[in-house]
This record gives sequence, structure tokens and C-alpha cells, in this order.
Amino acid sequence: MNIVYDIMVFLHIVGAAMIVGIWIGNMKKPTVHPRQFDGAALQLLTGIVMMGLIPALGKDVIYAKIGVKIVIALVVAVLAFIGSRKFKKGEPVSKGLAHSVGGLALLNVAIATLWN
Repeated sequence: MNIVYDIMVFLHIVGAAMIVGIWIGNMKKPTVHPRQFDGAALQLLTGIVMMGLIPALGKDVIYAKIGVKIVIALVVAVLAFIGSRKFKKGEPVSKGLAHSVGGLALLNVAIATLWN
């Protein structure tokens, strides 16, 4: 069971890297790339699986932290979906939308690592 959890953590980090990495890479011309939505979906899926595995593995759970993280993750996923659709249609993506996706994902990483 630990190996499944470790794989989920790895994929969760990959999802965060997809969102934040593309955001930083496009800092000069902010946009939302469809791969950022893929990263957000990956983070949601792996986060939900990890939420189920944590109690089964006997790990300590901070439910407030998980609640805050899932709300932020849902917002990131929705914003990334909206930006991704605009990107695919060739419509302009606002700087605010692009920075919201990347910034909120980075905030979620900070919460994951700093809230004990």
C-alpha cells in the first residue's frame, strides 16, 4: 500500500510541476496552456486517491489542510479549464487568469509543504 501512496505523491508533484513550470515558462507572455489543465486534473485525481490512502496507512491527517487544498485545487482546475479552452480557440487569455492558475497552484504547493 505504501508503494501506491508513493506513486501518487510522485504523480501529484508532476501535476504541480506541469502547472507551475508552464506558468513560469510563459511569464513574459502569460497564457494558460492545455497541459496546465492536464496537470490540474492529475493533481485532483492523485490528491483524492491520497486522501483515501492516508487514513488506511495510519498517517496523521490534518483535515483542515486537506479541505483548503482541495478547494484551491478545484479553483485551479476550473480556471485552467477556462484558459485552456480559450487557448485552443485562439482567443486571448487574460494575464489575471494566467497568473491566477499559476499563483494558486504555487500557493497549494506552499500549503502542502509549510502547513504541519
